[in-house]
Amino acid sequence: MPFLIIQQDITKIKTDAIVNAANTALRMGGGVCGAIFRAAGAAELQAACDKLAPIQTGDAVITPGFRLPAKYIIHTAGPIYRDGKHGEAMQLRSCYSNSLNLALKNGFKSIAFPLISAGIYGYPKKEALSVATSAIQDFLAENEMEIYLTE
Repeated sequence: MPFLIIQQDITKIKTDAIVNAANTALRMGGGVCGAIFRAAGAAELQAACDKLAPIQTGDAVITPGFRLPAKYIIHTAGPIYRDGKHGEAMQLRSCYSNSLNLALKNGFKSIAFPLISAGIYGYPKKEALSVATSAIQDFLAENEMEIYLTE
C-alpha cells in the first residue's frame, strides 16, 4: 500500500484516522493540535479527550473524528526536543509505531500524520522526517495500510 508525503491541510483529509500531535494533557493547543480541535468541534473533542487524559510521551489514544472528514483521531504526545541526547528519537518513533498499531487494531485502512514534534516542540524537521519515514516503512514491511504524511 502507498506511503505518500503530501502538502495538504490534515483537517481536510478523508481517511479512517488522522493523527493529532497532542500534548500529554490532551488539551487543545496551538499549531496542528489547535487546527484539529477547531475543525472537529473543540467542545466535543475536548470532552472526549478529558476521559482519556493524561497520556505519556509516545503513547496513542483514539477519539471519534466528530466534524472532520476522518472518522477518528488518534492522539499521540510527541517529545519536546532538547538536544537529541535524551531519548527524543525513540520517543518520536513510539508516537508513529503506537499510532499505527492502534490504527491496525481498529481495522483502519488509511491514516494521515502530521510531522510530529517538528513545530512548537522544536524537533529539527529533517531529523523528524527521518524518524517518521523509518517508522512508517518498518510498519509497512509487515502490514497493509494507506499512510499519508502531511507537511
